[in-house]
Amino acid sequence: MSWRDSLPTVRGKLLADEPLAPFTWFRVGGPADLLFLPQDEDDLADFLRGLDTSVPVTVLGVGSNTLVRDGGVEGVVIRLAGRAFGTIEPRGNNRIYAGAAALDAQVAREAGKAGIAGLEFYRGVPGSIGGAAMMNAGCYGAETKDVLVEAYAVTRAGERVTVSNAQMGFSYRRSAKAAQGGLIFTGALFEGTADDPAAVEARMAEITARRETTQPIREKTGGSTFKNPPGQSSWKLVDAAGWRGKPFGGAMFSPLHANFLINTGEATAADLEGLGEAVRADVKAKTGIELEWEIKRIGRP
Repeated sequence: MSWRDSLPTVRGKLLADEPLAPFTWFRVGGPADLLFLPQDEDDLADFLRGLDTSVPVTVLGVGSNTLVRDGGVEGVVIRLAGRAFGTIEPRGNNRIYAGAAALDAQVAREAGKAGIAGLEFYRGVPGSIGGAAMMNAGCYGAETKDVLVEAYAVTRAGERVTVSNAQMGFSYRRSAKAAQGGLIFTGALFEGTADDPAAVEARMAEITARRETTQPIREKTGGSTFKNPPGQSSWKLVDAAGWRGKPFGGAMFSPLHANFLINTGEATAADLEGLGEAVRADVKAKTGIELEWEIKRIGRP
């Protein structure tokens, strides 16, 4: 008897052997053994409480910084979507709540409308709030750690928890708390400072213009591929090693931004990951610097 034969009853959707490529920006990857789309937080908690503890659980957000391998993902993949997880709501005192599925850029816009400054950087982050909490997302000199008050999550055992900024253990593109595993972030509370909405909007417009001229945002990409090593820029290392715009199967590092891995149309996940590993090896051989993946790679080869 398979674990899939004794699943908890849900109000959301359970989809067996569901392709995951359509849920990622790279548009590649194999299926989930089981994809769960919970209707709301209660549905998520009840499902986790009733799920066999031996079954692996993976959370997939909007797939902007995720590479799903061609062999698919073992166990249950949980994707938070819809109104229940996408709420954005100003809470007064320059605070704003956002559900895990809320897009970072939309959170920035809504904060601006409410006269809350400090979240403008989210306008340039291609992801959702759940992922931002997981990896301390940021750009242009600001990060999630600068504005997060607390994050809300459901544990693997189905218990609801609140995690303060200090407890998150933030560092560059990492949360120590999230890295321990076992938490599915469902939302977060942020705090900025009061400012004129027009001034906030003007700063966001600058970020948008800068991003559109320096990043391949209309390609099948996963955002920044490698973390910046201390005192270094990953794109400069990739560029200096000769990989900017060089084809590798159906994959390439963008001619526009050498730290953006792109699917040129027919890439497999193996092409994309293979190119990334080839570049890491070449940069290490030429400079002694070991690039660390920022893109999350999940699943079976």
